[in-house]
Amino acid sequence: MPSRVSPTDRIRADIDAVFTQDRDLAEVLEDVARLGARLILQTALEAEVTEFLGRDRYARGRRARAGSRNGYASTTVKTTAGPVELARPKLRGTDTAFASRLLGKTVTRTNALESLVIAGYVRGLSTRDVEASLADALGPEATLSKSTVSRVCTAIRDEFDTWRRRDLSDVELEYLYLDGSHFRYHDGARAEPVLAAWGITTTGAPVFLALDAASSESHDACVEFLRGLVARGLRPPLLVITDGAPGLIGAVDRVSGDSLRQRCLIHRVRNVTGKVSEVDRDDVKADFWKIFDLPEHVEPGDAAVAEARRRAELFAGTWQPKYPGAVACVIDDLGSLTTFLRFPREHWRRIRHTNLIERTFGESRRRVKVIGRLPGERSCLSLVWAVLDRASRGWRGVDMNPANVRLLQQLRADLFHPHDARPEPTNDLPETVPAVA
Repeated sequence: MPSRVSPTDRIRADIDAVFTQDRDLAEVLEDVARLGARLILQTALEAEVTEFLGRDRYARGRRARAGSRNGYASTTVKTTAGPVELARPKLRGTDTAFASRLLGKTVTRTNALESLVIAGYVRGLSTRDVEASLADALGPEATLSKSTVSRVCTAIRDEFDTWRRRDLSDVELEYLYLDGSHFRYHDGARAEPVLAAWGITTTGAPVFLALDAASSESHDACVEFLRGLVARGLRPPLLVITDGAPGLIGAVDRVSGDSLRQRCLIHRVRNVTGKVSEVDRDDVKADFWKIFDLPEHVEPGDAAVAEARRRAELFAGTWQPKYPGAVACVIDDLGSLTTFLRFPREHWRRIRHTNLIERTFGESRRRVKVIGRLPGERSCLSLVWAVLDRASRGWRGVDMNPANVRLLQQLRADLFHPHDARPEPTNDLPETVPAVA
């Protein structure tokens, strides 16, 4: 490519070249995300210099300001897509020092514009949505190749539609995690929930199962979400892990009533510490975790649950006089807080909370914060799905050694086939008593 080609044109050519390669779509999108972040930042830098000098690159005629462009200096900016190398314009002969509003003099980290790329350019918005978002942030100079945006958006939509309709009958699930997070995607409306489901299979592998929008976390909306999983063939899990949302809890009882339910301990400890004064917060939190962090010699099952109940009584004895509301948060729902103790010990720290998907939802919210309201439900789901799908490739599973498998199989038999474990009825009948004459 000729040396006089601008850095932005070079990046656009690199993006177009990515789509000519015969590679997996996920790998292509990762590269496009990085190149897209680089393109947006580079375009913004060029636009700033044009505004400062009052003329475009290579423009002749009367100068609006003294000075001229003098090549580029390489600089690296850290983004959530990874380090991005930029060609920072250099100026000479100016009567006023130029300072980039985007990067400043020493800034080496930015997330706002990169999140426009992740949340818009690569994550499922329409071409018009992308252009509008970029114009709002950078001005009309920040234009992208419409054909490139269209190809990316079309590929994302097709992949998401295939994923959300796929058959789940071959997924043998042990643990099912349910959670939701709120996003603004309807004009004039408050933030609305997006429900997500993921799980861990009989082999210990994590699997991202479903994502859908709901008007609220109501009982009916959550029931519909869970019935969608069943309709696609998902078998009942052994354990369902949720937060304390009444809609989710009621839906689990209605659709997966034979499954056990674990209430997220992370959410519960926040409820508990929210009812105590700051001076005692750390001590109450430490005593809360002592209820559930049992010593190694305690076996999973009834013994572990009994030990946790004994510790909960000690917690109540210590804090009841001062914080009865905090104690009630623990005691009133202790059954659903200790369910995880019936499962393999190696799984305890993974199945007693929904924190993994909570963190990923937080990443989604951070990336869309710069845009404010997403243009619609479809765009919102595309974004959240893409972030969760990307994150799920790094999720860890659990160890499924023979002892753990045996315990899970026994729990499943007890829950779903209790009669199979009972002794077979005998055909031996008592001898007939002779009739009395």
